[in-house]
Amino acid sequence: MALAQPEPGGVLAGRTGPRDADRTGPLRGTLATTACMETLQVGYLHAVAAAAGCSLSQPFPDNGIDWQVNHGAPEHLVDDEVTIKVQLKATYQVPPRPAGPTFAFTLDNEHLVKLARTPVAVHKILVVMLVPRERDQWLAAGHDRLDLRHCCYWTNLAGHPVTGRRRTTVRIPTTRIFDDRALCEIMTRVGSGGTP
Repeated sequence: MALAQPEPGGVLAGRTGPRDADRTGPLRGTLATTACMETLQVGYLHAVAAAAGCSLSQPFPDNGIDWQVNHGAPEHLVDDEVTIKVQLKATYQVPPRPAGPTFAFTLDNEHLVKLARTPVAVHKILVVMLVPRERDQWLAAGHDRLDLRHCCYWTNLAGHPVTGRRRTTVRIPTTRIFDDRALCEIMTRVGSGGTP
């Protein structure tokens, strides 16, 4: 049995049609950009959780919280497995590498109330992903890595007041990059009886 080799230039090389003249990249699907952003940030969360040795579960129905992250370690003081709840958001309105110690992000008050509640049995964090406006800039793959652009940042909004009529602007610290080390540190603090 012989295996077919891919055509040089890809499957669509040489294809012409009325829309081909306007397109400079691959033919992407018509799924809404916001839906694609949600999928991208879920991929980012999965990669971080995998590298941190955490398991993920998705509440059903979600009731305003996207994911639960579980971290098991015998060194935890409060239990051998601790959990946090994660709300994911994404935006292309904030440029990469925001200048200053924080950047502004606006939340619906309903979401903020849920994230700001205190005291809680299970701590919650907000994770905001900054993405390029154009989808063809979201990732780059090579033989040795897969780069997702741009970055996720996290914050704990426990106790944050609602200040707007329908929406409230919160400040996200640029020092809190959400990666596997940050997630391990969050879980270590929670496992010691502290806050994220």
